[in-house]
Amino acid sequence: MATVLTPPIHTLADLLDYLGVSPKRVRYPPSPGQATEKDVLEIQAREGRLYELVKGVLVEKVMGFQESVLAAALVGFLWGFVRPRKLGLVALPDGLMRLAPRLVLIPDVSFTSWDRIPGRRMPKKPIPNLVPDLAVEVLSPSNTRKEMARKREDYFTAGVRLVWEVNPKTRIIEVYTAPDQFTRLGEEDTLEGGEVLPGFALRLRELFGELDEQGNA
Repeated sequence: MATVLTPPIHTLADLLDYLGVSPKRVRYPPSPGQATEKDVLEIQAREGRLYELVKGVLVEKVMGFQESVLAAALVGFLWGFVRPRKLGLVALPDGLMRLAPRLVLIPDVSFTSWDRIPGRRMPKKPIPNLVPDLAVEVLSPSNTRKEMARKREDYFTAGVRLVWEVNPKTRIIEVYTAPDQFTRLGEEDTLEGGEVLPGFALRLRELFGELDEQGNA
């Protein structure tokens, strides 16, 4: 399992700068640096709220309704491609994953190939040791550039091969193959799976069109 390095943190200001999030999203208690995976699971069971664990700090995972709709749509497209080919597993926005010691992240959507899954069987633990091939983050208003840069660094250091950042507001997807190497796609473009999901292709107008859906009068 990879070890994710962090810069020196001596003050609360250092911690918030590293995390790149508002203080409102940092859970206290437990004290920053003292939180565990047990806290993550207990809060989820008791309150139904999702928290990521970053170096012993609980950071709330926030997702609005539009972001959730896009994530659900993307899960559907990916699962429709992955399942018939028996390529691996696609997880929803509550799929906790231990990417490294004291690092539990929750991609909004993820794909993990069977080769990366111990025993090539469905994990039984609530927080399995899993590093997905693809991690998708659907951006919410609370996500800052600093936070997303930190998460990309964490993902790629752990061994994730591909990261998609989906922006519902601008209807743009940034496709990352490294923390600072990306291609920007708009509604007129086609999102492809690259080496991670060869043959997968999705017209982004079809994906973002989910935001324009209306019921019959």
